[in-house]
Amino acid sequence: MTFVVGLTGGIGSGKSTVADLFVAHGAGLVDTDRIAHALTAPGGAAIEALRQAFGDAFITPDGALDRGRMRTHVFADATARARLEALLHPLIRARVQREIDACDAPYVVVAVPLLVESGDWSKRCNRVLVIDCPTEVQRARVMTRSGLPADEVDRIISAQATRAQRRAAADDVIDNSTEAGALAPQVETLHARYLALAAGEKPLQSL
Repeated sequence: MTFVVGLTGGIGSGKSTVADLFVAHGAGLVDTDRIAHALTAPGGAAIEALRQAFGDAFITPDGALDRGRMRTHVFADATARARLEALLHPLIRARVQREIDACDAPYVVVAVPLLVESGDWSKRCNRVLVIDCPTEVQRARVMTRSGLPADEVDRIISAQATRAQRRAAADDVIDNSTEAGALAPQVETLHARYLALAAGEKPLQSL
């Protein structure tokens, strides 16, 4: 069975950049955001269940999930958020496991933005890697990248685990509070560690 590193961090923390650096070193990558987008694209496996649960108003004319409308809805309604997760998470987990099983890299990085919030993901990984940066850095990066207003970015950040909660769940931490060039040596060190662990540590149960 494959050695799995669960990669997580708050919005704007730099998860994608770090994941790409691990891939450049030869790690496999399974991105749960990419899988979620595929499931909720036109013709995606989750669309009809989402339509039944939330109504046609949450499906775009071309048959995709209206992500903006759904994001606003679930951040304002915890029950709706739980219902959305109950629909999507089993589908995501199943596809993640298929991709892990098909990967021949020495270890696999599974990028899970809500790994801490989702409860049992951490139990399904051999290591949990958190990308850490101050909240004000997150906010600035997200506003620059997405153009979202500050109050909406703050709502997203407040709905996620706190910085302290993520760090408490981490086996390893990468500091991404400064320039991007500081990431490469941290990734190189962890890559060597994960290669060694993958060669000698008993893997955990399947997803």
